[in-house]
Amino acid sequence: MKIFCSRANPTTGSVEWLEEDEHYDYHQEIARSSYADMLHDKDRNIKYYQGIRAAVSRVKDRGQKALVLDIGTGTGLLSMMAVTAGADFCYAIEVFKPMADAAVKIVEKNGFSDKILVINKHSTEVTVGPEGDMPCRANILVTELFDTELIGEGALPSYEHAHRHLVEENCEAVPHRATIYAQLVESRRMWSWNKLFPIHLQTSLGEQVIVPPVDLENCPGAPSVCDIQLNQVSPADFTVLSDVLPMFSIDFSKQVSSSAACYSRQFEPLTSGRAQVVLSWWDIEMDPEGKIRCTTAPFWAHSDPEEMQWRDHWMQCVYFLPQEEPVVQGSALCLVAHHDDYCVWYSLQRTSPEKNERVHQMRPVCDCQAHLLWNRPRFGEINDQDRTDRYIQALSTLTSRNLLANWRKPCAEGARSPQVLKPDSVCLCVSDGSLLSVLAHHLGVEQVFTVESSAASHKLLRKIFKANHLEDKINIIEKRPELLTSEDLKSRKVSLLLGEPFFTTSLLPWHSLYFWCAGNSKMCLLFLLPHFPVPWRAGVDGAAPSSQDLWRIRSPCGDCEGFDVHIMDDMIKRALDFRESREAEPHPLWEYPCRSLSEPRQILAFDFRQLVPPRPLCAEGTMELRRPGRSHAAVLWMEYHLTPECTLSTGLLEPADPEGGCCWNPHCKQAVYFFSPVLDPRAPLGGPQTVSYVVEFHPGTGDITMEFRLADTPDSPLLGNKVA
Repeated sequence: MKIFCSRANPTTGSVEWLEEDEHYDYHQEIARSSYADMLHDKDRNIKYYQGIRAAVSRVKDRGQKALVLDIGTGTGLLSMMAVTAGADFCYAIEVFKPMADAAVKIVEKNGFSDKILVINKHSTEVTVGPEGDMPCRANILVTELFDTELIGEGALPSYEHAHRHLVEENCEAVPHRATIYAQLVESRRMWSWNKLFPIHLQTSLGEQVIVPPVDLENCPGAPSVCDIQLNQVSPADFTVLSDVLPMFSIDFSKQVSSSAACYSRQFEPLTSGRAQVVLSWWDIEMDPEGKIRCTTAPFWAHSDPEEMQWRDHWMQCVYFLPQEEPVVQGSALCLVAHHDDYCVWYSLQRTSPEKNERVHQMRPVCDCQAHLLWNRPRFGEINDQDRTDRYIQALSTLTSRNLLANWRKPCAEGARSPQVLKPDSVCLCVSDGSLLSVLAHHLGVEQVFTVESSAASHKLLRKIFKANHLEDKINIIEKRPELLTSEDLKSRKVSLLLGEPFFTTSLLPWHSLYFWCAGNSKMCLLFLLPHFPVPWRAGVDGAAPSSQDLWRIRSPCGDCEGFDVHIMDDMIKRALDFRESREAEPHPLWEYPCRSLSEPRQILAFDFRQLVPPRPLCAEGTMELRRPGRSHAAVLWMEYHLTPECTLSTGLLEPADPEGGCCWNPHCKQAVYFFSPVLDPRAPLGGPQTVSYVVEFHPGTGDITMEFRLADTPDSPLLGNKVA
């Protein structure tokens, strides 16, 4: 059966209706899940196994049958561990039907069907009694309901219901306890992900400063956690202001409450500074004594940094205080952790909450619009002074008379090319929530228009312009660029088309080609002079790296702690083959160390001075892997040429070092195409590797289709990925 789904095309801006298989959502859910990552998490698996063995033994030592309730069973792994440890019976709860069906098959293949019953329900729908799903309550509760924030996947309500309705009082629980830790730091880098900084512009009239509106400065920010691979943040990027503080613990063997609560820890700052950010992580203890412990701590707080388990399904948390506050070394303060049923947040108090009636229990909510429109990387991008300076350099260059020498309509022989930026220039800025229009104004452009397709973005920019006394200098047009009319531009002809380009709908690097498509729309061409676009050229660049750890999220597991999970591997492969193996995965590679085995190369080029071609742009070639190692994927990004002399990269910021070490743009996600199958980098190589590719850009749809092939030797079978 086929169904019709609407999709907003991020490259062309159009809304399309596509015919999809009825199981499309299911395949997406499986393909993009963290199941493979969890199965490869050996530390997690071993600690759960040890905790389950100990819990079953304690129940058996009391002369009782061991009846296990496994909530969120997934593959059934923890239930199979329990039966192997001696449990008499397991009730394995899984709400996601395709996963429950897979668990049934995995349990059967491993020979545990007589001891494990998979129940395809949400745990809150499970009933107990003679006619229920379970004949009696369980005396061992096993769960893995945790995310990076610990409680973000609804662990508290699930535990609360289970203790009231599904398990015995004082049951054994694996894990037995969880503890959340926090550390207060000052970090200009991380704070730049949450606040708009003053932006400094060097112009011919001296320094100009774009200041943030007061309500942006006072806004508490977005309520959601920022989860990252904290081990990849350099210690030089933050100053530690406190010791690691155990904020609160949850005993999973007793009744759990999902009600809002707060916990205070008094501390003395280690040094004076500006309190801005709280770094947080958690431990789970699998036994009552706390001898079997699994931690998500970063390396500096880890008991054995050399043996740290890499994982992507659990990372670390970054929380932003509502406002930065000065702290003085040795002057006692209270860090307060608040939580409701799904979220955690922090505040800093001068006295404990019990003595301070002004402590608020409500989650912070953005009231300035900026945190709703700009995600954390976007804040960092706008606050990147080096990036701003490059645009200033590029736009300042446009006042020179030699830039248009290669313009598609060159001047007569011997004549000098005209200036682009002049007092009577008209600039049209096409990007979402961009401040480039302010740069153009301060560089002397007489008339500046900026297009914002959403009312919220329009409102935010109006606030920023008003705070900088520019509300009468820059015209905001609330309309999609391709729908502009001459009246919108006051019958003026545009001489400079300006873009970062950045669009909130862009998921993959080349989705920003919407800048080209919009600028070449029939409506825009009616009022554009032979203009100069900035950027004027772009390219899809690529390289073939070997990832240190990221390969695990797509690598088959096969055997997990002695249990055969090939059925899960096959299920993921089928889901990937349905579509995901032909599509890119956006990943922020600065969080995932890798070595580039090839030199970066341009794969596809676009000239924004030219009209979008009616036919596909095609390219093919190879990437030779010149450094030793096994490549797991091709990585692609965009290179923007603002002027012939000035370039911005959304990928590699500098050439790889001699060993292949990479420095990636921290504000952008790169497109990762995993080869199939994804092999363990320790597996032997068959010989030198080569990556060949065929690439096509389809102007009508805005899609880029590619076929990558990896070969160990020129004569070996090719491993292919066709991606769109």
